[in-house]
Amino acid sequence: MTQTPPQGADKPAARAPGTLRIGSIAGIDVLVTSSWFIIAALISFAIAPRIEEVEPGLGALKYVAGLVFAIVLYLSVLMHEASHAIVAQRFGFNVNSITLHFLGGMTEIDGAAKRPRQEFWIAVVGPLTSIAVGLASVGVWFLLPEGLVRVAIEGLAGANLLIGVLNLVPGLPLDGGRVLKSIVWGATGDANRGTIVAGWGGRLTAIAVLGWPVIQREVFDVPPTMFDYLLVVVLGLFLWTGATAAMSHAKMRRRLPHLVARPLARRTLAVPEDTPLAEAVRRAQEIDAGSIVTVTSSGRPTGIVSEAAVLATPDERRPWIPVSTVSRTLEDGLTLPATIAGEDLIMAISRRPADEYLLIEEDGSVMGVLSTADVDKAFRESRA
Repeated sequence: MTQTPPQGADKPAARAPGTLRIGSIAGIDVLVTSSWFIIAALISFAIAPRIEEVEPGLGALKYVAGLVFAIVLYLSVLMHEASHAIVAQRFGFNVNSITLHFLGGMTEIDGAAKRPRQEFWIAVVGPLTSIAVGLASVGVWFLLPEGLVRVAIEGLAGANLLIGVLNLVPGLPLDGGRVLKSIVWGATGDANRGTIVAGWGGRLTAIAVLGWPVIQREVFDVPPTMFDYLLVVVLGLFLWTGATAAMSHAKMRRRLPHLVARPLARRTLAVPEDTPLAEAVRRAQEIDAGSIVTVTSSGRPTGIVSEAAVLATPDERRPWIPVSTVSRTLEDGLTLPATIAGEDLIMAISRRPADEYLLIEEDGSVMGVLSTADVDKAFRESRA
């Protein structure tokens, strides 16, 4: 499974709590969550009866053998995730980490695919790797004599074939959902539509998973256990929430093109830094300006006057303090091109949070000031 966060950095400090770094592949950190130790123990106990059947008399060592099998199984999961990561790197994406957890693994890729072809290959290579490992294990199984190694290869073959096939189910957040998204995206030219379709696929898959105990009992005549019910609830909840989150994100991205900085900009008054605040406010009111920018004698903008700071300054003090005392210096990230819009606008605001940003035309002139409050309001109105 792959994940593409809105933004990320390859820094140890960004590592999620409860994870342990166990190494790296192609320069990518490989992490293990604390939940992995729980599933490793469950696998060890689940396979212990089969080990006892093949090698009776092992006693407690059968659980050690089961733990070794769990490690080998997760090494194949790591191969699945590493294939996602390596293909993503080949397409030029930065891969932050590979994490092994309770439900398998996750590859965190920094940035979303730009073309359907990238989405398709990054997604499909994981299940194909698992199927290849499963088929190779089947071939090896026929060459081995009875014993613990053959039992391990048998489990490895079955698990990888199951993982590979199930991950090709066309529903998010499974890899097959991303494959379906890429196909719809390629056919319609709309990545968001592809996500919505694949999200519904994920929701339908979640409902189908919840019905598995009934199929198990009625079709295969195998009474479901409490563990079976618990497992389908966990998997169904995982699929439903993952699909719903992806659909919500796609709907949000659909609204982003309506966010254009230029029409949201407030008319701006430029004044020298030493202008008394009272005078600057008077001039702004005369021309109905919604913001004030301080400039040098040569006209270079140096700061944006804080509306909150102006309102907090008593009227009797305003004639005696320069406007620069209530302005925010134009640091990196506070100056944006007047043409910025959509996702670029949201990312710029996310990288450098502030109340106001100065919009600059291509010729370097001041176009206006963009308020975060105005952007939020426009985004909310676009939902109507």
